[in-house]
Amino acid sequence: EELAGVHAYGSIIGESPSLKSVLSRIALVAPTVANVLILGESGTGKELIAREIHTRSERRDRPLIKVNCATIPKELYESEFFGHVKGAFTGATSDRMGRFEAADGGTLFLDEVGEIPPDLQGKLLRVLQDGEFERVGEGRTRKVDVRIIAATNKNLIAEVKNSRFREDLYYRLNVFPIEVMPLRERKEDIPLLVAHFMEVFSRRLNRPAPRLTEANLMDLTAHAWPGNVRELQNILERALILSPHGRLQLDLPKVSGEAPLPNRDRPEAAADLTGAILSEADIIAIQKQNMLSALMRSGWKIYGMDGAARLLGIKPTTLIERMRRFRVKKPV
Repeated sequence: EELAGVHAYGSIIGESPSLKSVLSRIALVAPTVANVLILGESGTGKELIAREIHTRSERRDRPLIKVNCATIPKELYESEFFGHVKGAFTGATSDRMGRFEAADGGTLFLDEVGEIPPDLQGKLLRVLQDGEFERVGEGRTRKVDVRIIAATNKNLIAEVKNSRFREDLYYRLNVFPIEVMPLRERKEDIPLLVAHFMEVFSRRLNRPAPRLTEANLMDLTAHAWPGNVRELQNILERALILSPHGRLQLDLPKVSGEAPLPNRDRPEAAADLTGAILSEADIIAIQKQNMLSALMRSGWKIYGMDGAARLLGIKPTTLIERMRRFRVKKPV
């Protein structure tokens, strides 16, 4: 696939330079059996990247098993990973397969891998090195063939220095790192993500998608997004619920250190942008992405009630002129 101008790569949406770099690395590593370590803040889409790697690998027809390492009680880690036999401990009323066995031949996604207790990290390292383990309470050694994709929002190098994460395990996991930048550093992706989520939520909530204005997009682009894409999803779903009559009602939370967005209903709003300042290039990029989103949603139809011009709230002749100015043409 050509990655240079892609808007959607499987289930991943965007076209920022940092996301294109991520997509290029996915394309390189997916066909291999190498372990992958995905780094990034919470809500940036690390699980989506793990799924895309698995889908594009030769293991796509085998299981992708996810383990959220942050939610497992410490006393159950070993049983969760390796399984147990009946009677191994109080409450073990039957044999149970662990996540490694369940993922045999496929991929095991270790989300929040930095939360694994130090006393289990050595046992995990053994499985990664030798592909061998024992169920809790059993002497029989079992073998598995599992590819590991791990993800974390922690600085594992700092965890290693503070003796909270084994250095040898870190290097075993970090064969091929992929860093996902926060949404505030790839704002070019916001218009495309907004268009995608608006379409998804309008279907899910069974209501027409409200018209998205350039003022809406400027507000969304200026927001800091501490919760990243997950926060954007939540904001847009709430906005659709609050907007039954076609006008999008955004409810953006105030972020500490971020100046309030202007009330755009006031005449003086244009001079009230005391918060995040968008450059002329940012505004042009927003206009272009908003136009592309409208064209894609309308099936590249310009005229009519369901045309892109109507979605944008502009005349068809204005849209045609913008397409000419931005050198946007309908794909063949």
